[in-house]
Amino acid sequence: MHEIRDVILARAERLQAGDVAGFQRHNAPEVVEYTLAPQLGGPADGHDPKPTEEWLTGFEAPPRYEVTRLEITADGDVAFATSIDSMSATPKGSDESFTLWYRVTRGLRRIDGRWLVVHEHQSVPFLMDGSFQAALDLEP
Repeated sequence: MHEIRDVILARAERLQAGDVAGFQRHNAPEVVEYTLAPQLGGPADGHDPKPTEEWLTGFEAPPRYEVTRLEITADGDVAFATSIDSMSATPKGSDESFTLWYRVTRGLRRIDGRWLVVHEHQSVPFLMDGSFQAALDLEP
């Protein structure tokens, strides 16, 4: 379980440093992604830097990224991990930063002796009051 925790925390650290190659080093060649950014998601090239690099250009600096409430379950060469993560950043051209808390589930496989992310799902809860707006003010 320590190896899996290290992979997840290393990815967060590398993303926070703006090190896209280092972040993707912990991905399988193909990853199923359901991220906060549009599109709805699906299979993606786990080593293609372009989408992550383009996403990072939307911020004044790489976002601060925190993984909390990390729970890991593993059996053999397959594992899944859940967490409540936060991202804090300043959008490009803005003077105001934001912090967003959201839910993450990751699937990992041990491939050639290394734990790699093969699936990642991120989601923000939405208000059930009929407005269906994202609940962006939640904190753990």
